[in-house]
Amino acid sequence: MDIFPLSEGSFTVDRTKEFVPFNKQTDNLLERPTGSILVEVQPFLVRMKNELVLLDTGLGFKLENGNLQLHQNILKQGFNPSDVTLVLLSHLHKDHAGGLEYAGSDGIVQPTFKNARYCIYQKEMDLALSGKSTSYFPAQYALIQNHPQLHYLNGQSGEIKSGIFFEHTGAHSPEHIAYKLIEDGQVFFFGGDVAPQLQQMKNRFVAKYDFDGRKSMQLRTKWKEQGIAGNWTFLFYHDIKYPTHIFSS
Repeated sequence: MDIFPLSEGSFTVDRTKEFVPFNKQTDNLLERPTGSILVEVQPFLVRMKNELVLLDTGLGFKLENGNLQLHQNILKQGFNPSDVTLVLLSHLHKDHAGGLEYAGSDGIVQPTFKNARYCIYQKEMDLALSGKSTSYFPAQYALIQNHPQLHYLNGQSGEIKSGIFFEHTGAHSPEHIAYKLIEDGQVFFFGGDVAPQLQQMKNRFVAKYDFDGRKSMQLRTKWKEQGIAGNWTFLFYHDIKYPTHIFSS
């Protein structure tokens, strides 16, 4: 397997949940609103023998030329967006699900990846559409929720295809899930926003922005132990410096 981080850039975000672009060379974090945190927004492309897998879809930003930034990032890695066969969503917050669908040059809304099967946890979609949380923006998945390319995941865990597994966490958001990809002895683990940065894996703490911060902390501890034993490669969606990491001890 090969991994390709698809960074959309660095951003500060505060309680307003607005993602404000941040230039690490020129901007000062202390000048942003109190409580702002600095994050990367970084989907991942994974090349397997028979699948080209995308893990989460970023913010859905468009470039000045009208092209989707996510498409451009994939092209830079030597792939065509039409090559993507599987899109896996950890949850449906806007920085992870913004690129699920987009309006083309003709103004018609379409799935971002025309040849891919989209995998979303059924209960996560139900929650996102319920109106019970302001963390979700249903307009971002108005088309895909009933599209034939969508495959709903159910249960506490399961195997989607050979070597591709999901696990319900219910930690960062009530119906958040994580993914594990296994092939030829390699293990790639994507914990989404339960394990978004390397530093959070190293230090035990309860994050206030999690639905169940204590469970998130416990899961990170468990995953790290499993990762050390199994030589996992961790994929960190929000890490400014370290998109991937293998723990040696």
